[in-house]
Amino acid sequence: MLARVKSGALRGVDAYLVEVEVDLSPGQSKFITVGLPEVAVRESQDRVRAALRNSGYQFPRRRITINLAPADVRKEGTGFDLPVAVGLLAAQGVVPPESLDNYLIFGELSLDGRLKPTRGVLSMALATREAQAALILPQENAREAGVVQGIEVYPAQTLAQVVEFLAGREVLAPAAPLQVETLAWDPAVDLDFREVKGQEPVKRALLIAAAGGHNVLMVGPPGAGKTMLARRLPSILPPLSFEEALETSKVYSIMGLLPRDQALVTTRPFRSPHHTISDAGLIGGGTTPRPGEVSLAHYGVLFLDELPEFKRSTLEVLRQPLEEGRVTISRAATSLTYPARFMLVAAMNPCPCGFYGDPKRNCACTPNQIKNYRGRISGPLLDRIDIQIQVPAVRFQELAATEGGEGSLQLRARVERAKEVQARRFAKSRIYANAHMTSRLVKQHCPLGPESQKLLEAAMERLGLSARAYHRILKIARTIADLEGAAQITPAMVAEAIQYRTLDRAFSR
Repeated sequence: MLARVKSGALRGVDAYLVEVEVDLSPGQSKFITVGLPEVAVRESQDRVRAALRNSGYQFPRRRITINLAPADVRKEGTGFDLPVAVGLLAAQGVVPPESLDNYLIFGELSLDGRLKPTRGVLSMALATREAQAALILPQENAREAGVVQGIEVYPAQTLAQVVEFLAGREVLAPAAPLQVETLAWDPAVDLDFREVKGQEPVKRALLIAAAGGHNVLMVGPPGAGKTMLARRLPSILPPLSFEEALETSKVYSIMGLLPRDQALVTTRPFRSPHHTISDAGLIGGGTTPRPGEVSLAHYGVLFLDELPEFKRSTLEVLRQPLEEGRVTISRAATSLTYPARFMLVAAMNPCPCGFYGDPKRNCACTPNQIKNYRGRISGPLLDRIDIQIQVPAVRFQELAATEGGEGSLQLRARVERAKEVQARRFAKSRIYANAHMTSRLVKQHCPLGPESQKLLEAAMERLGLSARAYHRILKIARTIADLEGAAQITPAMVAEAIQYRTLDRAFSR
């Protein structure tokens, strides 16, 4: 006898429909799964066998063939346990086959028949809505699936509950849709910019970076406050929109990093990987491809402390996500794309000992050591970092001061006003920040007057800046104008933008 159950599988951060076909035929007792299942899917037969018996149902002593269609796409994960178990019971007549037409079933089984939470439920709920079906899943995943409006979600605790519900002998109450407006959308302000004493020029640079989505490199001696400043950057970024939160949460959901009591990621991510991280850990990949830190930082901040200590090959793979806002991982059998639209914030010392150029402490490094240290960061990568700024050691008078300048709430209000200007500017585009403007948009939105043009031309020749640096200066100047509420870019704004590219010359020596 043949039964069909609708389910789903993950491909990248999205889910697609999978039809689980279960066939019982005469012959030697055997359990065969086809349709490119990976190890966890093949092992489901042992979990299903134990769950059926411990739930009071008979496991068929016949030849069992499970086909996961489409059969040419690799399937992974434990979410096929429940649809396979239901399909076996439907093939035996315990569950009416016609009752399966309107449901997508997804969940992992424990050996005693309990339903266990699975990864990727948010993506699965979105696929269910596209299929115009209802979703049956484990109780602990109900809150996550409830974020998606327009579908009915039926949470269950055991296999027996699902079977009795499909057989019409028990009622499963649909989960109430989550009211997203009740979630806490405000950024956390546990770390406030007011706590940072001194470093006003660096705070100004980070304000511009936050307003325009620009990447930042901070260069300064140990203890100057580079890490302290970077960790406070999310506090001045505007709250996530619902669409941004949904896209970010999909990444965390498929990684199993979404807390069970949290339906969405509602604060901008801040990821700070150690410099020993591998290429796959940073960008994504592995034998079974998974998102990396750049995708976990989607719509948030990726902080790379001690930048030259990262392997050069690891840093070089950042080029694609910095330019395109996504990562493509190609394998022999498939090619996956993960979102990676993040702000890169990096920090480094000016030399191996950290005191090159310090007026109070002598540098113990040779010119060759300094050159090799800085040479670990390639020119093409440095070109992609919009704002490069020196972070000097903090003076005693600044440390002893009682006031720390503007707080995160005031800075965030200025950032939000600039973001509103950009939202109107790019309303008909697929970008949302000045940093992501194409060459055509730069030409359209960053016109310069004769005086500004002359100033920029002189700076380009004197500093030896690249064409990419030229466009990034214009983008930064546009952000400065947005912060000031100005329609036109003035020479003073261009001059300020140029000063954030002076490290290009220092690093090229």
